[in-house]
Amino acid sequence: MAKTIFITGAGSGLGKGTALGLAKKGHKVIAGVEIISQVTSLHEEAEREGVELEVIKLDITDKRDQQLIEDYDYDVFVANAAIGEGGPISEIPVDRMRAIYETNVFSTLENTQIAAKKFVNKKSGKIIFLSSIVGVVAMPYLGAYGSSKHAIESIAKTMKAELEEFGVQVATINPGPFETGFNDRMFEEKWKWFNDDENFTHKESIAETEKILEDQYDPKDMIDKMVEVIEADHHHFRTAYPKEVEEQMKSFEEEKWEEKV
Repeated sequence: MAKTIFITGAGSGLGKGTALGLAKKGHKVIAGVEIISQVTSLHEEAEREGVELEVIKLDITDKRDQQLIEDYDYDVFVANAAIGEGGPISEIPVDRMRAIYETNVFSTLENTQIAAKKFVNKKSGKIIFLSSIVGVVAMPYLGAYGSSKHAIESIAKTMKAELEEFGVQVATINPGPFETGFNDRMFEEKWKWFNDDENFTHKESIAETEKILEDQYDPKDMIDKMVEVIEADHHHFRTAYPKEVEEQMKSFEEEKWEEKV
C-alpha cells in the first residue's frame, strides 16, 4: 500500500537516494532539502529518473521552515538530516560541538516533536531516526558526531516507549560507513581548527582512524535497505546495515561491560 513519506536531508547522499527510491516504489514523497539550489537539482534528478517528488526547502534549524512539517499530512516521518565533524574530542572547540548538536539533536527533536503530535492526534504513524554505527560504537576522533547520535539513540528509545500507547511507531536506522561523501567531508572539517603545532593529538593517530574511508560501502545497498524499512508496516526497532556493522555494534556493547581502565 502506497504511503506518504516526509524525509529531511534529501538534498544529497543517502537521503536523496532514499527519497528517489521510495518514489520509484509508488510512494508520495515530500523531500526536504537544506538550501534552495537543491530544490532545483533534486527536481531535475527526479525527472531524469522518471518519478515525481514534492521537493521543499527545509533547513531543519530554521523555525519558519519547520512549520512545513506541521503543514503537510504524511504517514511516515524520516529524520535524516544531519551534519558531522571529525577530530579529537579532547580538543575540539566546543562551539563546533554545539553546532553539531543544534542540528543533529535539538533541531531533530523539534522536528520529530511536530510529527509526533500529528501522529498522536490521528493515532497512527511512524517516526524513523537516522542514527549511525557510531550511535552505539564510540570510535576515536568521531566523538562529536558519534555523541550526537548516541543522544538520538536515547531519544528514539524513549519516544518509542512513550508513543506506543498512541499507536505511533518509532525506530532507528544505523548505517555503517557508506561512500556518499559525507564521511570524507566530516574528516576534512577538522582542518578548519586543528593545527599540528598547537594541538597535542598526533596526526598519525587520526590518520589511523581515517583509514575507514578506504573501505566504505556502496551507498546503493544502504538506500535499498532504507527504502525497505521505511515502507514496511513492521520491522525491528533498530536496523543496522550491513550485517557486519550489526555484529560490530553488538560486540562493542558486550565488550564495554568487561573492559577495564
